[in-house]
Amino acid sequence: MAEKRAQRVGDILGLSARVFVVTALVMILFGVYVGALMYGENSLSVLNQLKQQKKDLLAEASRLKSENQRLQKEFFELKQLEGGEE
Repeated sequence: MAEKRAQRVGDILGLSARVFVVTALVMILFGVYVGALMYGENSLSVLNQLKQQKKDLLAEASRLKSENQRLQKEFFELKQLEGGEE
């Protein structure tokens, strides 16, 4: 009975049952691999999040540099005023 069913599958697909099962397993494993690439720890979405985080951090660093320059200028102006009073 199982041989007839396997023969019928082979007739329909032109493959033996063993080749069909191996091919199906390879396709399933490939699907799992692609799924891990898309949604796993090292996925494309994580890469995009990290790129956005990098962009945000660079903008924050630029803002802090500008604020630091402004504060240093203010500090030196105050320091100069203090020196002039003595």
